[in-house]
Amino acid sequence: MGDNKHKIADSNRIDWMITLVPFVIIMALAVYLFVFPQEANLAISKVRFFFGDSLGSYYILIGLGFLAISIFLSFSKIGDIVLGDPEEKPKYSFFTWGSMMFTCGLAADILFYSFAEWVMYATNPHVAEMGDNIMEWAGVFPLFHWSFIPWSFYLVLAAAFGFMIHCRKRDKQRYSEACLPFIGENNAHGFMGRVIDLFALFALLAGTATTFSVATPLMAEIIVTLFGVSISRTAVTIIILIITCLVYTYAVLHGFKGISFLAKLCIYLFFGLQIAFLLLGGQGRFIIENGVESMGKMIQNFIGLSTYMDPARTNNFPQDWTIYYWAYWMVWCIAAPFFIGNISRGRTVRQTIMGGYVFGVGSTISSFIVLGNHSLGLQSIGAADYISRYEASGDLYELIMSIVRTMPAGDVFLIWIMLCMIAFYATSFDSIAYTAACYSYKKIEEDERPHTAVILLWCILLIILPIALVFSESSMNNIQSISIISAFPIGIIMMMMVYSFVIDAGRYLKERKQ
Repeated sequence: MGDNKHKIADSNRIDWMITLVPFVIIMALAVYLFVFPQEANLAISKVRFFFGDSLGSYYILIGLGFLAISIFLSFSKIGDIVLGDPEEKPKYSFFTWGSMMFTCGLAADILFYSFAEWVMYATNPHVAEMGDNIMEWAGVFPLFHWSFIPWSFYLVLAAAFGFMIHCRKRDKQRYSEACLPFIGENNAHGFMGRVIDLFALFALLAGTATTFSVATPLMAEIIVTLFGVSISRTAVTIIILIITCLVYTYAVLHGFKGISFLAKLCIYLFFGLQIAFLLLGGQGRFIIENGVESMGKMIQNFIGLSTYMDPARTNNFPQDWTIYYWAYWMVWCIAAPFFIGNISRGRTVRQTIMGGYVFGVGSTISSFIVLGNHSLGLQSIGAADYISRYEASGDLYELIMSIVRTMPAGDVFLIWIMLCMIAFYATSFDSIAYTAACYSYKKIEEDERPHTAVILLWCILLIILPIALVFSESSMNNIQSISIISAFPIGIIMMMMVYSFVIDAGRYLKERKQ
């Protein structure tokens, strides 16, 4: 984008229907949340119950299916396909590629959940039902919910999109185009394609709304506490959202150079934070040993964890957690895999998937092991009682603040965490805004970039629904509901894309032999 070799795509090719319909829908939903917050939240929770409770096994089966497909693709002949010309070398080094991939796929909510997710599991009835030490299982579930199955969604689709863009040289960077080998050209470029793309864009906006609404209040809490700001946490949250929007808008307007710079900065801040907690927090031995134990327990019980449905509804654990997480990652699949596929030029399908598991899953798990086990270690030796405190107040943001302040010079760490969260948001949303802007075009070549005005439109659009959700003071449950509802049609489209990719990759291998 900022690179000279990228030219501006012709504005005559903008698809105004695809661009404006999601805009109108999101604006209408935002107005509804602003004007009728209680009624809106009630309606959202009812729709969520239908999809998440009545049809929950759908999400569970898709998760297992994608993990199996990722293994199949990696070890089949399709895994040998280079995303680009057969002799092409990777465009980015493994570290730069991994940094951009990781930060485009995860936003600041990873920090929010890394610190506090184990506490929510420790107070859940299902963990108590499991019979073993509650503390042991509290450290296992974060690793399960953030590792192999959710990353399989990204990596399988990244391989499919990379193949579509770099091998088949298709000039429409859309979900509908990825489904073309299965549904046919007339359907892909006709009404069915429009419906697929509208679902995709709405899901994209819903996913960004969820992640912004979950983690930005922590940043607001840090500012209010450190600087004694007198305005409400809600007002500070909205100001932070606007500032973050300005940061990622600036980055995306400076192209892949801006995006890669921010991604590497974010990785340095992120891993530096983990090293500091490991070395200075006084829980280093517990962090390493409990982390190793939790990994072993997760792998040992993986199939049982992946298929647990609570059919008698004694605890609703899978409905509240596993199904929500799979749905959450599915709606993020609109932008993240496109971006990963784009930057994976020159890598094979196998390298893209396996490299993604190494860097993506490895980086994610390290965050939960180090940051989560710091406070879990303090709980285990009786230095703090975070479980009782959470049960009494239900305020995770205040809880995280108290966890961070156990570190020497705790306020410095609070500022560090806030900077890291801003960097995470910026590196996630610059790639999302770029992908969404590409979506607005009927055709866009590999060496073209969207018009600045189109990028700006999407940068603004990404922030509207989160502000509405924060303003309406939606509960965590209703914020999660937005993703669960949006993910249902996306799951069907994802399966169509994978089938299309396998068909087309088979044809491609036959063509190469001739």
